[in-house]
Amino acid sequence: MNIIIAGDGEVGFHLAKSLSFDKHNITIIDPNKELLKLIESHTDLLTITGDSTSVSVLESANVAKADLLISVVHHEHVNLMTCILGKKLGAKRTIARINNIEYLTEENREIFTNLGVDSLVCPERIAAKEIINLLNQTVATEVFDFSDGKLVLFLIRLDEQALVLNKTLDQIAKEYSHLDFRAVAIHRNSKTIIPKGNDVFLKNDLIYVITKPSGMNELFKLGGKTKIEIKNIMIVGGGRIGRKTARSLEEKINIKLIETDKERCFKLTEDLTKTLIINGDATDIGLLEEEGIRKMDAFIALTNHTETNILTCLHARKHGVKRTIALVENIDYIDISQNIGIDTIINKKLITASYIARFTMDAMVTSSKCLSGIDAEVLEFVVKHNATITKKPIKKIDFPDGTIVGGIVRGDESYIAVGNFQVQENDKVVVFALPEAISKISKIFH
Repeated sequence: MNIIIAGDGEVGFHLAKSLSFDKHNITIIDPNKELLKLIESHTDLLTITGDSTSVSVLESANVAKADLLISVVHHEHVNLMTCILGKKLGAKRTIARINNIEYLTEENREIFTNLGVDSLVCPERIAAKEIINLLNQTVATEVFDFSDGKLVLFLIRLDEQALVLNKTLDQIAKEYSHLDFRAVAIHRNSKTIIPKGNDVFLKNDLIYVITKPSGMNELFKLGGKTKIEIKNIMIVGGGRIGRKTARSLEEKINIKLIETDKERCFKLTEDLTKTLIINGDATDIGLLEEEGIRKMDAFIALTNHTETNILTCLHARKHGVKRTIALVENIDYIDISQNIGIDTIINKKLITASYIARFTMDAMVTSSKCLSGIDAEVLEFVVKHNATITKKPIKKIDFPDGTIVGGIVRGDESYIAVGNFQVQENDKVVVFALPEAISKISKIFH
C-alpha cells in the first residue's frame, strides 16, 4: 500500500515506524528538516520537508497514487486541509487527526466526508473513554472490549497475592477447567512472551488475558485482585482529556481538578458544574496534602509534561492512593513507568496508531488496540468468504510466529479459542500479534 503521513513530530514518526513492519511504501511529510534527517538515518522511509497543505508538496509525494493519506500534525485545520486537498489530488482514502469533539457528530462527519475527509480520529476523546472504562473496572490495569463487550481483553500485574504464581498454564487450566479464558501474552523483564502450556507465571509478570465478561471476576481473584470502589478522584491537568473525563464522571464521583493556568481554570468552571477546580501546581506536595490527596481513591495526571505526570502519580502512590493513571507521551518512559508503580499509562501516539492501523490491512479489522508498555497489538478480524482460517480447525492452521488467537465472536455468542474450534465466514476473531507478524496474520483472514 502507498501511504503518505503528514506529521510535525513524534506522532507521525511513530505511526510510520509501526506501519513499516508491514512493508508499505511510506512517505513522511514534515516541516522539521532535522527530524527528517534523523528519520532517514534510522529507517528506509522516504521523507519530504515542507507544508502538507501545499499542493506542490503533496504532488511531490505522489499523492495521486496514494492508497492512504494520513495527517496527524498538532493543528487540526492543517490536517483537515491536507486531507481535502489530498483527496482532490487523487488519494484514495484520507484520515485526519482532530481535537474538536464537535466534529465527530454524525451530521458533521457527513460534512467532512463530502469535503474529502474519509475518517476522523480524536486521540483525546479515545483517551478519556479509556480512563472512564478503567475507573469503572478498577481491578485491571488495562481493559479493552471487543464486539460490544462480548469478549474482553484485560491486563493485570501478578503480585504476591496471586493464586497462579509458579503454576503453568496447563496446571491452571486443569484446576479451573470451568473457566473460559486465554492468556495471550506475558510481559516479563521488558520482553513479551507468547505463552504456551508449560510457561510458568511469576511475580511481577504483566499478563494479558482474553475472556468472556462472565469470567472476569473469578480470573481477577486468581490474579489476587480485589475491586476498588472509586468515590473521590483528583485530576491534574485541565486540557481536553482532563475536561472530557471530568465531565463524564462528575455526576457520580467527587472530583478535584488541579490546573496551573488561571485563565483555563475560569473556562473549566463554566464547563464543569460539579467538579472543584483548583488553580495551582500539582508538583507542590503541600498543595496535594492540603487538597486531601490521602483521601483520594484515584489520581489521574494528564498535563502536557510526561515527567510531571509520572512524578505526581508517584507522590499520590506514596500518599496511599489506590489507583494511578498517567498520560505518558514519551514512549521510552512507558515500561519504566509501569515498573515503578504507576498502574495505567495513556499514550496518544499509541491511541492514534491503534485507530489508523486497521485501514492499512487487506483483511477487514473492526477494532484494534496498540498495547501500552509492549510492542504488540490486539486486533479483531472479520473472516471473509473462503479465507484460509475457514479451511481447517485452529490447531491445524499455520499461524505466523508472534501471534495467538484469543477468542471468536459468532453472532451473539462468544467463544474462547481452543485447538478444535472451526472458524466460519463472518466470524469475528480476536488475535494478539507482535509487529512483525501483523501483515502475515492479516492474509489468513482475507
